[in-house]
Amino acid sequence: MKEYPIGGYAGKILNVDLTKEKTSVQDLPKDLATEYIGGNGFCARMLFDMLKPGIDPLGPENVLIFALGPVNGTLWPQAGRFEVAAKSPLTGVYGEANCGGHWGAELKFAGFDAIVVKGKAQKPVYLEVENGEAKINSAKELWGLNSIETEDALREKIGMEFKVASIGVAGEKLVRFAAIMHDYRSAARTGPGAVMGSKLLKAIAVRGDFRPSVADIDTFRKLAVDGRKRLISHKFAASSMKYGTTILVELMNEIGRFPTRNFQSGVFEHADMIGGERIVQDYKVKDRACFGCPLHCENFLGKGKRYEVDGKVEYETLSSLGSRCGVSDIESILYANRLCNLHGMDTISCGGVIGFAMECWEKGLLTKADTGGIDLTWGNADAVIECVEKIANREGFGDKMAEGIGPFSKRFGKAAEAFAMQVKGMDESAQDPRAQKSMGLSHATANRGADHLTSFEVLSEVGFNEEIERRFGKDVMPEAGDRLNPKHKALMVRDGEHFCAVVDSIVTCKFGAIWPPVFYFKDYADALTALTGVTYTEQKLRQIGERIFTLERAFDIREGITREDDRLPARLLKEPAPAGPCKGHVVELDYMLGEYYKLRGWDEKTGLIPAQKLRELGLQDVESELGKMNKLP
Repeated sequence: MKEYPIGGYAGKILNVDLTKEKTSVQDLPKDLATEYIGGNGFCARMLFDMLKPGIDPLGPENVLIFALGPVNGTLWPQAGRFEVAAKSPLTGVYGEANCGGHWGAELKFAGFDAIVVKGKAQKPVYLEVENGEAKINSAKELWGLNSIETEDALREKIGMEFKVASIGVAGEKLVRFAAIMHDYRSAARTGPGAVMGSKLLKAIAVRGDFRPSVADIDTFRKLAVDGRKRLISHKFAASSMKYGTTILVELMNEIGRFPTRNFQSGVFEHADMIGGERIVQDYKVKDRACFGCPLHCENFLGKGKRYEVDGKVEYETLSSLGSRCGVSDIESILYANRLCNLHGMDTISCGGVIGFAMECWEKGLLTKADTGGIDLTWGNADAVIECVEKIANREGFGDKMAEGIGPFSKRFGKAAEAFAMQVKGMDESAQDPRAQKSMGLSHATANRGADHLTSFEVLSEVGFNEEIERRFGKDVMPEAGDRLNPKHKALMVRDGEHFCAVVDSIVTCKFGAIWPPVFYFKDYADALTALTGVTYTEQKLRQIGERIFTLERAFDIREGITREDDRLPARLLKEPAPAGPCKGHVVELDYMLGEYYKLRGWDEKTGLIPAQKLRELGLQDVESELGKMNKLP
C-alpha cells in the first residue's frame, strides 16, 4: 500500500454503492485532511456536499458515513473511537454518533480513513473489509439476529480477528433512534442504526495489517507517553477507572442535575440504589478498555440474580431508564439496558420517550386502552422492560413510540408540549440544566438536537475555577465559575463546541479530553504536528473547530432550522426546580442565546450565518448555496 504523504492517515476512502452492488476506492483529498482533520469534520463536509435538502432520511438518497481521525490506530491514548453520520431519521437535520471499542482502529488497519455508503441493497447484505479491499456479501442468515449474535456469527464465519459493527432488530425495523452496535458499545444518538437498516446493511466487518506512518515518531511517542501519564495521574482518574461514568449518578443528584420523572425534578430520592457504588459492589465483574485507553472505564457486568445483565452501562442510561421513569430497581434497569444493547437502540431516546409516556399517563392523556394494557405508573420497572421490547419490535403501542418523542408527542397537542423533553426532535440527555445553566445553552444550540457532548462544558459543573481562569481570563470570574449564574456561559459553550468538534475529528474520547480536563487545544496541536507533519497551532485548531461546527449549522439551516428551533422545553424555562441546591431556578435561555449569537457573529433575530462569517472560515461554497436559497441574513 502506497504511503500517504501526511502521517496518521491510511489515505483512502472506501465508497460503497449498495444499489449497484459495487465498491470503489478513492484517495483521501489532502485539503480534506488538513482543513477538517477527520471524523466529525469529514462527515460534516461530505454530507453537506453529497446531500440535497429535503431528502427522506430513510430513503436510498441518504448517505451513511463512517469516519476516523489521524490518531486512530496509533499509540495516542484513547484513540479507539469512530464517528458515524447521516441525515438523522429522528430529527431531520444533521445527525452523528460516536462509538468506542476497537472497530475504529481496525478500520484504519484495514487501510481506510472513511467508508461512504450510498443507495439501498435489494436484499440484506454485510460488508467485509480487509487490507484495502471490500466485498458485499449476503446477510440473509444474519437478518433477525441481535447485535451480539451478529458479531459472533460473522467472526465465526470469516475470522475471529475481524471487528464488527452491526444493527439489531431495532435498526432492521427502522426505529428512529436505532443504534449501530460494536461489542456492547453503541453509536446511538440521532438514529444511525435506522439509516443502516433502511439500506438493508446488517453489518460491517473490518480487519487489516496496515499501520499508519508517523512524521516525527520520537516527539509523538514522548507526547503520547506523557499524555497517558497525565491521564492516569489525574485526581479523578482512580474513580473514573473504578466506576466509569456511573459515578456521576451520585454527584449529579447531589447538585440537582439528575433528571427525575421526565425532568419534573433533578433530584431522585433513590439515587443511591442505582448509582456507581451499588453497581460496582453487586454487578461489576471486570474492567474493559477501548483501544489504547489506560483508563479502562467500562464496568462489564454479569452477576444478575433475576435477569441477565451482561454488558456495560453508562450514567445516561441509569437516568433515562431509571430516574427519568421513576425506577429504582437497579437490576431491572440493567436488564432494560441489555435489551437496548441487543436490539440496538439509543437508551437516552428510548428512556426519554417512555418517561414522556409515563407523564402522559399521570396526567390522564394515556390509558390502558391506548397502551395495550401496559400500566405506565411512575416506577413500574416491568412496564419499562415491556416498552423496550415493544419499541424495538414495533409492536402495538411501541410502534408509536418508535417514531421518536417529536412525532409521538404531537399526538397530544399543546397539552403535552411543555413536558416533551426534546430539542430539534432529539431527547434531552441526563442533565437538568436548571442546575447548570451552561448545559441548557448546550442543549439548545447543539446541531444534532438536545446534547451535552457537542459542547460538554463541565468546568463550572464542579468548580474548576483555576482552569476557567486559565482558559478565559480573570475578568469572567467569579460568574463563569458559578453553574447557576448564566453570565459568561455563552463564552464557555462556544469554546466547548469548537473544542469538541476537534476532539470528534481527531477522533479521541471526551472521557479524558474533557473529564478529567487533561487535554486542550495546544496538547492536540502539538500531537497532530508530530503525527502528521502538518504544522498545527492552537489558533488553527480553534478555527477548524469553528469551521466544522458552522458547517453543521449550515446543514441544519438548509433544512429549515432557525433561532426558533434553538429552544428548550417550556418546563425548563418556566417551572422552577423543586429541589436541590438549584431549587427555584429556571434556565435564562434568551439571555444566554443573545450573548451566544453576538459572540458567534450570527444574526440575533434569525440565527442565520452572515456571508462574511462563512468567508472568514473558508466556506465560500456554503455561502453561495445558502445565498441561492435565501438562507443568508
